[in-house]
Order: sequence, then C-alpha cells, then structure tokens
Amino acid sequence: MRLTLEALETLDAIEEHGSFARAAEALHRVPSAVTYTVQKLESDMGVPLFDRSGRRAKLTAAGRVLLERGRELLRQAESLENSVKRAGHGWETQLVIAVDDIIPIEALFPVISAFDALMTGTRLRFTQEIFGGTWDALIDRRADLTVGAGGDAPHGYGLLTRQIGIIPFVFVVAPHHPLTDAPEPLLPEIVARYRSIAAADSSRRLPARSNGIQPGQEVLVVSSLAAKAAAQIAGLGVGYLPEHLARPHIEAGRLVERQVAAERSPVTMHLAWRSGEEGRALQWFRDRILEEPAIRALMGRQPP
Repeated sequence: MRLTLEALETLDAIEEHGSFARAAEALHRVPSAVTYTVQKLESDMGVPLFDRSGRRAKLTAAGRVLLERGRELLRQAESLENSVKRAGHGWETQLVIAVDDIIPIEALFPVISAFDALMTGTRLRFTQEIFGGTWDALIDRRADLTVGAGGDAPHGYGLLTRQIGIIPFVFVVAPHHPLTDAPEPLLPEIVARYRSIAAADSSRRLPARSNGIQPGQEVLVVSSLAAKAAAQIAGLGVGYLPEHLARPHIEAGRLVERQVAAERSPVTMHLAWRSGEEGRALQWFRDRILEEPAIRALMGRQPP
C-alpha cells in the first residue's frame, strides 16, 4: 500500500507548522527525511501535493483533498489504538445496559455523569425492557448488564445477580371507574369483570410474563408502564402499578387506590449480567448503581 499513516502525519505536520523544516523539528526527524517522504508520496500518487513556487510550500488542490481525508484516517487510527489500549486494561469498547421500564432512567443520570468523569472511552448505550425482557436481553446478548430485572433469574443461562431492592405495587382505578365504589377488599371474581391494562413483556426468547391478571379477564396490552398508567387514568381498565409511579397520580386525584383480596406481592429487583463477562466498566456500573441515592430511595433502602 503506497499511502501510510507516517506519510499522512508528515503532510499534516507541514501544513500545521508552515514549512518542511519546522515539520521535521516537530516530528523529531531530519528535514531531508521529511522531504523524501513527500517526494515519495507525490511519486507514488502521480500528482504534486505542494506548490513550491513561493517562499512557503502550499498544498495543491490534490494535496488539500489528501490532507482532509487523511486527517480523518489519522483520527480513526488514534481511536483504534486507544480502544486496543483500553481493552488491554479491561475497559470495554462499548457497554450496553438494559433498564427495566420500572426504573426511571433519570435515576441513572448521576451514575452516567460520574462514569463520564473517568474518561475511560467506553461508549454507553441504554435500552429499555419490560418484565422478563430484562433477563431475555442478557440471554439474547442484547445487553451486557440489566438494571431492574424482576423476580428470579432463569436457570441454565449462567446469569449472575445482585439484589437492588424491592418494588411494591398498588391496585388503582380511575375515580369514575365502577370499582371505585365496590366494597373492599375487592374479590378476584369482581375484579375479573373489568378489563385489565397490561404492559407488554419485551422478551423475545423467554416466555412472556404477566402478573395481576385474573383468569378469564379481558386485557388491553400497551407498550409501557407510562402508557398503562395513562390508560388506567382514562378509565380504560384496571390493574396494579408500581407504587412510585402510581403515588403522584393518587395524590393528584387522577387514580384511586383500592384494596384487593389477593394483593400482588412486591417484586425483588436485581442487577444481572452474564457469568465470565465482567469488564471494568460493567463492574464499575454494578457497584456504583447499588450505592446511588436515587436508586436506593426508589427501592425504599436507606443510605449506607
């Protein structure tokens, strides 16, 4: 290959420093070596790269194109070199974190900010999953770490977990819904008469999970917990919501909390990842999330 990174670096230095001699000094090379590199490059490419008619060598149109495109190649080469060095020190090139819809992404913003300050070069990508989709994302390799995986981990996939905390649920209906005036506790056969609102499980490989739906009950499936809350506020159906999501609507009078005979148990939430794939970025996020005050408050845990 005729074009080399060394030749591009030489071209860049000449343009930046204004002369062959100053470029040679910046590159810690003798001027004759810089001159030879440029002449060899011009010979190989068959076009002049510098106009030498004046006191200062100026790039020709061809030289300008080569320099502009060459600088991009130099940036890519530097990025590649840094990525290799980071990988050698255990920092992943990219970390994909799947966050369950039950966890407000804003609760993780302080964690992201703290990670940015480390300047590791690891690219972050956050995705959203619902219910079993957080486990499924690990199994399907859509994510490296999941935040808010609920319940027990599926067996046989080599998944490791650390408990974050517990999320309680409340049964809520719109103020104008018929169940608002029904005697408490609401019996399952009474609840089953009215449509339930459910957020769709985002699993692709694992069987979809559902909770709080009575046998034979009609179900309206929506795309997220926020959509589920909105549908229940509109009186389109009933169901359980995470308490932290429902409470502001209850206090504002948009939803009414009702006691049911068969209460839904709180869900234990986890951080989860695949065994044997614990790079430094994953380890950092795993440990930092466990101590994040916003996450601890969400799970009802006291600061350490």
